[in-house]
Formats: sequence, structure tokens, C-alpha cells
Amino acid sequence: MIKIAICDDEANVRAYLSSLIEAQSCPCEVVEYASAGDCLADHREFDLLVLDIELSPDRSGLDGMALARKIRECTTGTQPVIIFVTGYERYVFDAFDVGAFQYLLKPVDEEKFAQVFSRAVAQIGTAREKPGRVLTLQSANTSRTVPLDSIYYIESSNHKVELHLRNGEFACYAKIGDLELELHDQFFRIHKGYLVNLSYVAGYSKTEVTLTNGERLFLSKYKYQDFVKAYLHFLKKGADL
Repeated sequence: MIKIAICDDEANVRAYLSSLIEAQSCPCEVVEYASAGDCLADHREFDLLVLDIELSPDRSGLDGMALARKIRECTTGTQPVIIFVTGYERYVFDAFDVGAFQYLLKPVDEEKFAQVFSRAVAQIGTAREKPGRVLTLQSANTSRTVPLDSIYYIESSNHKVELHLRNGEFACYAKIGDLELELHDQFFRIHKGYLVNLSYVAGYSKTEVTLTNGERLFLSKYKYQDFVKAYLHFLKKGADL
């Protein structure tokens, strides 16, 4: 059962989003909020938050982005996957500042919603199977521990690997082949130089993979079929929750 919150100040939009969720094959429990204050006042935990980024400020003075920041500042409980809905593309980069999983433009397309929802459920499933899973790497004389869900992809270059994170980059000495073996259930090596977090795949063609942060990475023609199989298996694992 996936616990979902919808926060939007327009009743018709909340109803429409709720109907889109109900149309998916995954069993869900949905709660609706008309304001940021109402959402914060209810202290229950959610797996997924569908949030209007342009939410009108209420008595709490919080709009959609401020609510997301409040949630991300919370150090206790489960951090939900956040999907923003917005009428304007100019908010896209703000969305990624708070670790949003994806954004959807209004009016929300049914097919696009289903694709994004499926990927979000897969990420929630991975987090449940291995909560708080991290990767520990050595850099110079120090070690650094990185949550897997903060990594978009890992790039290999000159005997080093560079982790492309939600909040920057981190480079260290490591072999991408070793990381591929360690992380095979959540990451896939789409090219000799790229190991991609399947949670952040937004789409793909026969030549490239598009991530939720907008980056496009080269997909080797020799990896294409295995990548598709791995990605669909990853999505199915989440849908079977």
C-alpha cells in the first residue's frame, strides 16, 4: 500500500489527480489537502507527495516550494518522494533544489502521469527493501558515505569515478566495474563510462537515457536491450508492492 498526499488549492485539480492515481494498478491510500498549513498540521507520514508548486500561501505563509523545504528540513520520519505539478516551466530548477522526483505541467497528461507514477512507486519500493541504503567511498585519507537515493549517476574518468548528486558532485578513486556489481539492483551501466540510478530515469531512446534532472547520457547500442529489460524489471518491482 502506497500512502499518498495531494496538496493543491484547487478542488477540481485535487479530484483530477486523485482519479489519475486511482486509475493505476498499485493499491494506494490518498489524502487531499487544500493548503500547506493543512498538510503540515497533519503529522502522518506519506510515501509520495503530489504538490502544487504554485500553492497560494495560507495563514501559515507557506506556498508549495516553502512546504517542500519544510518537509526536507525534517530529520525524523520518512522523506516522501515529491512530484510537483505546475503551470509554468520556469519553476523546474526550483523543484530540483528540494530533491523533487519529477514535475508535471498542468493540465497533467494521463499517459505522462502514469509513467512518472510508475517510476516513483519503483523508487519507493527500493527504499522499502533497503531503507537508508548508502555507498561508502574513500577520497584521499577520508571516507564519505552517500545515500544511494541522492545519486543521479556515476561517471568513470581516468581511474576515478565522479558521483553526480542532487546537491553537487563528488570524485574519488574507485572502479566503476566494482560499483556496478555492488549496486546492480538499483543502477545499470548504460555505457562503459556511465552507471545510472534507475530511479531517476525519465525516458530513453536507442541512443540516450534522459534523467529526471534533464541530463541526457549516451546509451551504448550494445547495452540497449539489457538496459530496457533491467529498467522494466525495476519498474515492475515497484508496481508489485
